[in-house]
Amino acid sequence: MPEQQNTEYKSIWKDEYLKWICGFANAQGGKIYIGKDDNGTVVGVQNAKKLLEDLPNKITTILGIVADVNLHETADGEYIEIVVEPQPNPVNYKGEYHYRSGSTKQELKGTALDKFLLQKYGKKWDGVTIPTVAISALKQATIDFFKEKGIEAKRLDENCLKDTPEKLLDNLKLTENGYLKRAALLLFHPDPERFVTGAFVKIGFFRSESDLQFQDDIHGNLFEQVERTMELLLTKYTRALISYKGLSRIETYEYPEKALREALLNAIAHKDYAGCVPIQIRVYPDRIKIWNEGKLPEDWTVKNLFNEHSSRPYNPDIANAFFRSGYVEAWGRGVDKMSEMCIAAGLPIPQIINEGSDFWITFRKDIYNKEELSNRGLNERQIDALLFFKVKGEITTSEYAERYKVTDRTARNDLNELVENKLLKKQGETNLAKYVYN
Repeated sequence: MPEQQNTEYKSIWKDEYLKWICGFANAQGGKIYIGKDDNGTVVGVQNAKKLLEDLPNKITTILGIVADVNLHETADGEYIEIVVEPQPNPVNYKGEYHYRSGSTKQELKGTALDKFLLQKYGKKWDGVTIPTVAISALKQATIDFFKEKGIEAKRLDENCLKDTPEKLLDNLKLTENGYLKRAALLLFHPDPERFVTGAFVKIGFFRSESDLQFQDDIHGNLFEQVERTMELLLTKYTRALISYKGLSRIETYEYPEKALREALLNAIAHKDYAGCVPIQIRVYPDRIKIWNEGKLPEDWTVKNLFNEHSSRPYNPDIANAFFRSGYVEAWGRGVDKMSEMCIAAGLPIPQIINEGSDFWITFRKDIYNKEELSNRGLNERQIDALLFFKVKGEITTSEYAERYKVTDRTARNDLNELVENKLLKKQGETNLAKYVYN
């Protein structure tokens, strides 16, 4: 059997294989077989009985852990089995930290090592304390703003207006042993970038992927970033339709304001700040893409991004402060709320993609309207098909051919043109292929 995530085969023993044991101990555990080839076939190992005596002592002395070492005898020779259990505390090999990922071992360094150590000690990045910054360095205006928002949302009692910053931060669990946590600096310090590189938002307007028309960088603490970014999105980067109801002026934005705010809060609260890369918002004539660096835990789905009761939020202290301030209206419904608001506005539901460390939320305008489609040079059949099948969400060649009384070949040509124009996506390669909305 070939090597897998929790197995490693070695034909002979070398002391450097203690690194592999270290890697298993820091991950999900595993087994190392000495005396087997890469396919798991027994080839035998010399001095097996001596290894049986020496290896437990080496593992304990160098790695500080206990592993089961077993001797197996077969007709093809003897081999050693080393059983490594996952360890609750970090294990190092002569000061090096190794980790088993997939079927390979890697040495953890820099940011990866920081994350690993924090995780092993049960801490989150935003919960680490910064002893060099006093509470008096925080921005009082932002603290007052937080109180006002929290009271307005009925998440804070009016008595908090009398609380000192020390008491407020303690109630929010943003201090530990008298020291401020990183989350407190990001939320309330006038210049958090002094302590956290890349803690800002970049926003740009693009005519195409490579044609940047103009851009802005939004600095300040997280509350200031949210307010300023939303202001720019709604007044500079998108347009509002003005109408009147009696004497009242009504502004209807191209995208639901609350849905954009929810997506921005998601990006800020779940950003991997250790990556030192700013949040990026790309505004196009037909869509808005919000990106942050961050990877969801394997047992998460996008539906519980803001779940207050989730055991592993990305930045729990920041997320909790947003909740207490009323910025987040209902925990656990962030994605559903964004989708509902977009549907109500006649827009496609937001597209959410998490690949590697890239987390994208994309809002799209409804380009499937007669005026927009006519401007793209489509024939009448294609325009009618896109509008007629929009509710269903998909088109097949046979449905197209039957509705417009054309041959299957003409139907395929028309539909493939819509794929080339990025109005549809083809799923499947047979005559039963579906063309779904892009």
